[in-house]
Amino acid sequence: MSYPGYPGYPQGTPTVTPVASFNPRQDAEVLRKAMKGFGTDEKAIINVLANRTNSQRLEIAVQFKTLYGKDLISDLKSELSGRFEDLIVAMMTPLPQFYAKELHDAISGIGTNETTLIEILCTTTNHEIHTIRAAYERMFRSSLEKDLSGDTSGNFRRLLVSLCTGNRDESYTVDHAAAVQDAQTLLRAGELQFGTDESTFNAILCSRSYPQLQQIFNEYQRLTGHDFEKAIKNEFSGDIEAGLLAIVKSVRNKAAFFAERLYESMAGMGTKDRALIRIMVTRCEVDMVDIKNAFQSKYGKTLESFISDDTSGDYKKCLLALSSQ
Repeated sequence: MSYPGYPGYPQGTPTVTPVASFNPRQDAEVLRKAMKGFGTDEKAIINVLANRTNSQRLEIAVQFKTLYGKDLISDLKSELSGRFEDLIVAMMTPLPQFYAKELHDAISGIGTNETTLIEILCTTTNHEIHTIRAAYERMFRSSLEKDLSGDTSGNFRRLLVSLCTGNRDESYTVDHAAAVQDAQTLLRAGELQFGTDESTFNAILCSRSYPQLQQIFNEYQRLTGHDFEKAIKNEFSGDIEAGLLAIVKSVRNKAAFFAERLYESMAGMGTKDRALIRIMVTRCEVDMVDIKNAFQSKYGKTLESFISDDTSGDYKKCLLALSSQ
């Protein structure tokens, strides 16, 4: 089992990797030419930006300002529009700031977007959570934990606050005896008693390492004869159920978790473009090849075919460029 971004474990396979013969000055010149004069050369913009990593794109922005005394993001925004503009701006934003803004908007919009909070906080590493929290404080002059607490309640709030500490064990040795003990503790806290001791589920699922949790789930199945997911569905409902299930799915197979999120962003009426953009932009440098494989095996169609059917124009071309190796 690989846990992309997880210390000590094999990494996922990205679709976007650093360009070896990277020349940020040359890229800045190409982008300037693409936006200068009448009309915009969107193809040239996609060709440069979809084939560079986030840190390389930031270097291009520095070169652009050095050469032309102008802000690259501002220039791109004035030339582009709609979802294509949203996608390009997301690609040009440093990842901690991008995540911080997504969390802030999920908290401060009309009604909380719980699925965004769950997706980000349940799948990021300790280091990522710490950098996102620091970016959040700089950008919004408020603490992420305080804003999460103010906008959620009950067990779901406690789950998010626990995850927000970024203090999960990230060792990769598995203690089999402790896994058996935790599985028995979870069983007693849920299925073997009337009512549910939610704090026990919270404590174990938010603090144990991914490999240790995988072993705990295996032991739970051995003890009960059924999947741990079934226990969560029986014991919980609403946002807390969704949050705990996201942790379980992420532990089991992070690529499959994101494949499911991408499917949900495009299936049915309308496209949840924000989720689609966020996952494509943040996972293309981590494990997009694994996500594509998981998507095809689960839904019988390629991710690219879904994107092609659900989006159009330069927005579609850029998403497809991010998803191809």
